[in-house]
Amino acid sequence: MTDRRTRQKALGRGHRGEWLAALALMLKGYRIVARRYKTKLGEIDLIARRGDLVLIVEVKARRTLVEAMEAVAYGSERRIEGAADLWLARQPDYGKLSVRFDMVAVLPRRWPVHVENAFQGRN
Repeated sequence: MTDRRTRQKALGRGHRGEWLAALALMLKGYRIVARRYKTKLGEIDLIARRGDLVLIVEVKARRTLVEAMEAVAYGSERRIEGAADLWLARQPDYGKLSVRFDMVAVLPRRWPVHVENAFQGRN
């Protein structure tokens, strides 16, 4: 029973973290176009857009910024990139979009930290 309860608490923390991250991005002028976008290749926590700039955002709730940055492993980056490719291919204005892979760290008792270009997508 405790495993289930632990998972539910982690899931709730993750959803609150994504909500806070979305709020922080909206206050910076971005429009959230997708949350928890799932594909067969992976999941994207948030997809945000401002003009022709698309942010593919990984949200990490951790105790420190360093822990959050280290939590995005190479394998995770590849899955996120694959999912982003699928999402982008479905966009009618795909050719004029600029894409950036960002991270938002949700830290205790602090406003979320937006890290631009947290990792580079393949070219």
